[in-house]
Amino acid sequence: MNTIPLVGKYSLCLVVSMLLFIRPCYANELVSTIKRIKPAIVGVGTVNPIASPSSRLMATGFSILDGQYIVTNRHVIPSQLAPKEQLVVFIGSGKMSQYRKATVIKKSALYDLALLKIDGEPLPAFKLGSADLLVEGTDVAFTGFPIGAILGLYPATHQGIISSLTPLVTPVNNSQLLAVTHIKRLRNPFLVYQLDATAYPGNSGSPLYDKKTGVVYGILNQIFVKEGRESVLEKPSGISYAIPVKYLHQVIAEAGL
Repeated sequence: MNTIPLVGKYSLCLVVSMLLFIRPCYANELVSTIKRIKPAIVGVGTVNPIASPSSRLMATGFSILDGQYIVTNRHVIPSQLAPKEQLVVFIGSGKMSQYRKATVIKKSALYDLALLKIDGEPLPAFKLGSADLLVEGTDVAFTGFPIGAILGLYPATHQGIISSLTPLVTPVNNSQLLAVTHIKRLRNPFLVYQLDATAYPGNSGSPLYDKKTGVVYGILNQIFVKEGRESVLEKPSGISYAIPVKYLHQVIAEAGL
């Protein structure tokens, strides 16, 4: 009969006990973090009293700095508004959500980031991480509005890891296929986070944050990054991406904040 040495038995029991203890701890930390950060998550869209429907939720955003500044993706900001239409952010949750008028303070075409300022009282704000890039395997989560606001304003959270730091631009096989945007990005290459978690339409602009602390390390971005990374593919890959927060720091500095 094969037997496990007594020391081995105790060691095995200790390892099992530790695993059973650690897993609930991580789960509880994320539960606490989500509860803390949700008031800083907003919807980005427009309101038009003469249109039907009168409101449109186009993406996610989150508050930073003093709570009156909102970060989202540049590509979700309408280039032109209709008569009576206003750019707004939606706050609150459920069907009782409200909106605040928003003004564009700064936009970055290079990093596809937009900085807005809202009217009214400041919101709880996220803390931004340092300009250092996170390493592969780092646990992260992101919260946003993956199905819009059809049923009301209900943010959803996804979690995963950073699976890779990857260049924004993937070279094409034929130089004739190079678009102007690709040429610009080749001249200004930078790394983005590739995630093993799945983002959906509406998640653009969601904060990518540390599951324990809630510190933001990236901004979810699908359309802008996929145009560069997956231009050689016939169909979208389903892979999710995020712009590192180091580039948000640059945009904030350029805005003089």
